[in-house]
Amino acid sequence: MEIHSVGIVGAGQMGNGIAHVFALAGYDVLLNDVNPQMLGAAVATIDKNMERQVSREKISAADKAAAMARIKTSATLADLGPCDLIIEAATEREEVKNAIFAGLAPHLAPQTILTSNTSSISITRLAAQTDRPERFIGIHFMNPVPVMQLVELIRGIATDRDTYDTLMEVVRRLGKTAANAEDFPAFIVNRILVPMINEAVYTLYEGVGSVKSIDEAMKLGANHPMGPLELADFIGLDTCLAIMNVLHDGLGDSKYRPCPLLSKYVEAGWLGRKTKRGFYDYRGEVPVPTR
Repeated sequence: MEIHSVGIVGAGQMGNGIAHVFALAGYDVLLNDVNPQMLGAAVATIDKNMERQVSREKISAADKAAAMARIKTSATLADLGPCDLIIEAATEREEVKNAIFAGLAPHLAPQTILTSNTSSISITRLAAQTDRPERFIGIHFMNPVPVMQLVELIRGIATDRDTYDTLMEVVRRLGKTAANAEDFPAFIVNRILVPMINEAVYTLYEGVGSVKSIDEAMKLGANHPMGPLELADFIGLDTCLAIMNVLHDGLGDSKYRPCPLLSKYVEAGWLGRKTKRGFYDYRGEVPVPTR
């Protein structure tokens, strides 16, 4: 199947990044969110990020103008029905994702492929709640989407070959590289990455090091471009906690138990960069460790 139009549910950090790369690749994009203000903010972010690409000569001004013209917005799920491909990029909560797919169901064209950008939840289980499990697949983009080259493709038990081949071609057209992941909790990247972050939080919780010393140790001692606590703030502490809960529940191994300090930060609403506070306080000119 050839994909021409793409609907994206969720206009947050991931959703606007996904819309950005699809529009630049020549697809017609319909970006959806229940919050109209989020839609306006998402389009402004895409415009700013594309302008940065123009200034760095990654794309031309004409490329940007054509891509921005391909992006439309809607606050109504039904409007996405005719799209060839729909990507759910909402919050990492299974009940929210299921509600979105249920809301889309009466409006979908027969050929529409459904996907989820989930970073950890079972594709098989999400697909089973829809009317088209054979036309459902996981497509997990990395953050920030316009920069990161990897896309994890995750087949559910019922995903058919045509759906997989179609999405492989989509990833190729986006100029990205697909990694095939089996449908296990958190797939490949987050199965490895988020437990490392959780262990860094335990290191802080147990007093082994401060926020600054833990991040500097991993940047200078392991050559990581970003410290694990800084990275957690970038990802979102709520997302990190959700992934750890999926790993702990799905695999039943105590090594995946979320650190109590991670839970406490989420309970406080200190979710990282998006709330201006996490393991660092971002409200001033320079980020300051909160512990």
